[in-house]
Amino acid sequence: LDLAIATHRLQEARLQAGRAAVQVRPSFGAGARTLQDISATDTYFHASIDMVWELGLFGAGESTRAAADAEAEASQSDRQGVRVAVVADVVRNYLDLQAARRQLDLLDRMAVLDARSLELAQVRQRTRTGAADDVAQASAQAAQTRAARAAPQEAAARAAQALSVVLGRVAPDPAWTAPGPGEPLALAPFAFSALPADLLRTRPDVQAAEAGMRKAAAGVGLARSELYPRIAITGSLLYAYNITQNRRLVSDNVPAIGPVIDIPLFDWGRRRMQVDAQQQAFEAAVAAHERTVRTAVAEAEGALAALAAQQARASALADAAAAWNGRSAAAGTRVRLGLASAYDALAPQRALLQLQQDEATAQDAQALAFIALYKALGGAPLPPAQDAAARPEAP
Repeated sequence: LDLAIATHRLQEARLQAGRAAVQVRPSFGAGARTLQDISATDTYFHASIDMVWELGLFGAGESTRAAADAEAEASQSDRQGVRVAVVADVVRNYLDLQAARRQLDLLDRMAVLDARSLELAQVRQRTRTGAADDVAQASAQAAQTRAARAAPQEAAARAAQALSVVLGRVAPDPAWTAPGPGEPLALAPFAFSALPADLLRTRPDVQAAEAGMRKAAAGVGLARSELYPRIAITGSLLYAYNITQNRRLVSDNVPAIGPVIDIPLFDWGRRRMQVDAQQQAFEAAVAAHERTVRTAVAEAEGALAALAAQQARASALADAAAAWNGRSAAAGTRVRLGLASAYDALAPQRALLQLQQDEATAQDAQALAFIALYKALGGAPLPPAQDAAARPEAP
């Protein structure tokens, strides 16, 4: 819906720009009216065809068209900004939804281990091979696992509702929150050595700031044109009929054509102040553009740093998960060989699930950091060489 609103506003701005382009072209009109002469003795019926051509000299025409074009470009930038925001929101909410589903799946697997641990602890207590404290600890751990489900359940519901709103749906799709492990959405490994600064020019706010400068410059030109005479050419073809005497005039079909010149005299000072005011508006637009560019650079640098940090975190947790996977496999081997009990093998398995949960959280954070970079660059496409290097082999 935001995209539809922005599209309608863009169409409105384009139509207004087209309307401004024809203001310096001849316009024709027709009219009819009745009026009396100065002595109020006769009543006349007048019908005329009129023409007015505002020449738009001294930069008035160019400034008017430039201001309208800049307004249309600003609307185009706003629409692009909405598009980038919609794409980012859809992906972010979808990632949040899948992340919550993965967390719930891992918690369910932990709950199975906790139930098995509680069962074995009770057996060990009955056979007097374990302490009563182990039963209490296993029971508390199982309760904590059940309580931990509340956060991802709430996150999944919120993400589904947010995704439904962004997509313009009445209600979320039930399949979005169906039980299951969710889709693994980890990014393929990639790195940026540097990004061209020109990518920031594709940011909608930077483009809108540039359009604002052009509009302000057009305002200065239009104000300066008002310091000079305004020249227009007018013409008319009049038909007159004397209603009182019921006869036509003798010269009712004589056309009239000539210039109209408006020379500023006593209000020249007011017009000069308008030029100065527009010049200050232009300086403000230049400063706003510089501020926007500096903000864009800071956001892009911050997004790159966050993405690099999340990549390092995800890589480290992946290495730790691999190590714990080997340790869990070794514990299972000892159980099969009779060198350890099944109760002793549950702790490494649960630790591995906890580490997998942390790894999934890191992968989600890495994907969200990539979305932040996408927004910081205004949805700009990557350069061809880097795009090819960053594209994953898998679908």
